[in-house]
Amino acid sequence: MRSKSIVIFFVLLFLAALVLLDRVRSARAAAARSPIVTGTQTKNVSDTLLDSAATNTAATSKLPKAGGEKKPQNPTPASGKTGQADQSESAQQRSPKVEEAEHHDVSPPLISIPPAPRQAGYRVHDHERLPRPSNPNRDAADPVLQRQASPAVAPVTSFNFDGIGQGFSGPAGTFAVNSAPPDTNGDVGPNHYVQIVNTDFAIFNKSGTVLYGPVPINTLWSGFGGGCQTNNDGDPVVVYDPIADRWVISQFSVKTTPYLQCVAVSQTGDPTGAYNRYSFNYGNTDFPDYPKMGVWPDAYYITFNIFANGSTFTGSKVCAYNRTAMLAGAAATQQCFMTSNQFGGLLPSDLDGVRQPPAGSPNYIVGLGAVGNQLAYWKFHVDWTTPANTTFTGPSTLATANFSEACSGGGTCIPQSGTSRTLDSLADRLMFRLAYRNFGDHEALVVNHSVTAGTSTGVRWYELRPAGGSLSLFQQGTFAPDSNYRWMGSIAMDQSGNMGLGFSVSGSSIHPQIHYTGRLASSPAGQMDQGEASIIDGAGSQIGSLSRWGDYSMMAVDPTDDCTFWYTTEYIPSDGSFNWRTRIASFKFPGCGTPSNDFSMSANPTSISAAQGSSGTSTISTAVTNGSAQTVSFAASGLPAGATASFNPSSLTAGNSSTLTLTAGASTPVGTYTVTVTGTGALATHSTSVTFIVTSANDFSISTSPTSLSIAPGGSGMTTISTAVTSGNSQTVSLSISGVPSGATASFNPTSITAGGSSTLTINAGTATASTYTLTVTGTGPYATHSASVTLTVTNQPGETVWVEDAPPTGATVTGDEPWNWISANPAPFSGTLAHQSSIIGGEHQHYFYNATATLTVNTGDKLIAYVYIDPSNLPSEVMLQWNDGTWEHRAYWGANSIAWGVNGTNSRRFMGPVPAAGQWLRLEVPASQVGLEGRTLNGMAFTLFGGRATWDHAGKSFP
Repeated sequence: MRSKSIVIFFVLLFLAALVLLDRVRSARAAAARSPIVTGTQTKNVSDTLLDSAATNTAATSKLPKAGGEKKPQNPTPASGKTGQADQSESAQQRSPKVEEAEHHDVSPPLISIPPAPRQAGYRVHDHERLPRPSNPNRDAADPVLQRQASPAVAPVTSFNFDGIGQGFSGPAGTFAVNSAPPDTNGDVGPNHYVQIVNTDFAIFNKSGTVLYGPVPINTLWSGFGGGCQTNNDGDPVVVYDPIADRWVISQFSVKTTPYLQCVAVSQTGDPTGAYNRYSFNYGNTDFPDYPKMGVWPDAYYITFNIFANGSTFTGSKVCAYNRTAMLAGAAATQQCFMTSNQFGGLLPSDLDGVRQPPAGSPNYIVGLGAVGNQLAYWKFHVDWTTPANTTFTGPSTLATANFSEACSGGGTCIPQSGTSRTLDSLADRLMFRLAYRNFGDHEALVVNHSVTAGTSTGVRWYELRPAGGSLSLFQQGTFAPDSNYRWMGSIAMDQSGNMGLGFSVSGSSIHPQIHYTGRLASSPAGQMDQGEASIIDGAGSQIGSLSRWGDYSMMAVDPTDDCTFWYTTEYIPSDGSFNWRTRIASFKFPGCGTPSNDFSMSANPTSISAAQGSSGTSTISTAVTNGSAQTVSFAASGLPAGATASFNPSSLTAGNSSTLTLTAGASTPVGTYTVTVTGTGALATHSTSVTFIVTSANDFSISTSPTSLSIAPGGSGMTTISTAVTSGNSQTVSLSISGVPSGATASFNPTSITAGGSSTLTINAGTATASTYTLTVTGTGPYATHSASVTLTVTNQPGETVWVEDAPPTGATVTGDEPWNWISANPAPFSGTLAHQSSIIGGEHQHYFYNATATLTVNTGDKLIAYVYIDPSNLPSEVMLQWNDGTWEHRAYWGANSIAWGVNGTNSRRFMGPVPAAGQWLRLEVPASQVGLEGRTLNGMAFTLFGGRATWDHAGKSFP
């Protein structure tokens, strides 16, 4: 009896030790590993393609009743549980290591890049199973199982067409499947739908017409170098950034090392345009599997399952990419954290809708928990200015209704008609996406995974709600209305709070099909009660040795109306392997987008101008457009540095108005800004914009006179650039010009002035092509910058008669108070082989000829011409040309009125403008009518200066 007692004692002692050891291990595993920040890089990666999926983690929750009471927007959770998070094992990590981006560039327009070559042979993208805990209650009932189909009829599809798959054709040719599974996903923008599968992508308009593709994904990285260019390894994701109207496309590169994530961000809302391209380096040993991305205001967040040496699961890596830098095409960094190996397949929050998360909101990272019947979540808040302040907090947990992962923890058990081959469930993780939406009065996230539902499988879905810095489980349900197998789902919410859920369906008597269902915001808690409909019923089953299916699918919401759901996944057209096709379809719930209470808002005036250190106002008016008035709170975004915005009052009842005051700080940069004023009500949110023009406390204006010039090739013209002080004190203004056509030149004299002064702009048409050009003259001061335009018309080259080229005309008598100095260099002649150069003499000096027997006849409309090169080291104050038709009383001059010959303002002395710019050949043109020579015959010409030196060439006349 005594020996039996001793045995029992040691057995109990051993069991107690096991319990204590298990608790210690759980506490250690719950803490996230230290964050790592690495830069982007272009290099190569590993030889295998492992396609492992992501699980998410959240916090404790409520179990909603099936068939709970109807309540718009707020279904009542039906369970005695509180639904709040358990944060007892949550820890906060900070201070990541920061490294600058190693490689990035800008692509040519996508539509101009030749498609990359396709890889030959069939490839099966295997995935490593994620460790899942055994659920001791796996045989217990699912208390939120929806076993009955709703009598409601699901909304019909708006569009329903084939995407990339076997035999799919587009502008780039016909697609042939060479890999499985397809990893189908796609997103929708204002004008396009972009679909991506494991090797290729294509761009459609929203009617289903293929605009681009299909092409291999690494086409987008042509010319980038490294693994991103040479490898086309898949696990792709495409997301639309609704904040910036951009597209983000990514895939991994893992055939060679280092392992890379290749990320491209479009430069505009056109997905066929140019992209800012990046590669992020994950080393040579930690295989970054199953990447999943989400858009958030402060970063593009991405998650990976990490397998050491491609085989041993070590945990999830969660990274933030510098979204602001990537939108600008600048160098970017990533900041990363690791979880313990108890958590895999995490999903980042992905923004839907126009209303952004509250300022400073973290990105919620969610996955399946480390124990059964549990979600886990983390809060990732990134600080790009001070990375030491970046935090990754978790895991917190949410208790869920009892579930057992489909196919005994995520294996292969999905039956198909006509074959014993079963399909993968991928139930060891949450399914893409974790869709986030801010409704104004509350925030919500929805996500799903595949679970056992009696003798089949169903889609377990959750609505999580952030509040007070944590998540709660608001409602949940398992959709499995009959004995067929439903799995591989994706879920999202529209602007009214309705949910759309797409998924695959199969069974022993049916081939795999694509179905969808949904619920309204007013539906009973936990119920998908809006019917179930088919997008397409596959006509075949996947046979042979291939069991891989889907890997993920995607439900997106159209940003144009924020109501239309777009879903894409795979199906099989006929029995076979590697013959999958994909489908893209859209649908919408009636009544979405028309809130019972709504309002409008406007600004008057729509533009506010204020000098630095001062302010301006605009009236923000609201009006009730539907239903009853609601309280509207105002906020402003888009303010420049140092500026502030205030509203009086800051909130009001719709139908009233508020005064917006925008104040420019003393250091606010001068410029024009678009300030977005957002009015947030309980049931609707609207915005209007105000243009905020910040001027300098010291400011000036700039103008041109004349504002247009018409110049023949080789000729020149001048315009005066005038400035005036408009506020404060004068400042030094530096002048520059843009838009000068090729072959023409432009110069300022002087190049900088004090505001209130003027400068002469000389434009030489040179060899510019005949056309009309807009030249922009910019005045840049320390406090303000302004510009004015000059229209330049380069006319067709007129006909010319050259009278003086390499020698005086035949028979001429040459003379003057300086010699005729013929030169061949310094400067080189304008044309021919020689030019004639004056001497350096103070006062007036000239050389001339007369009594030429080779005369020049001047007709009506002719212009008298000569080319001059002013010596920049010996500037004359006046340049004069004279012509002799029997008398010398025909003169034109440029510059000072120093040579007192003839009567100023008459044919005998006509002012033509300032002295031409020095150091270049310029064409002098004098209309013959200005000097009384139309219809006259010339026998002599004089080249006259006051001081300085000039070189002359190519004199004569031009005619129309």
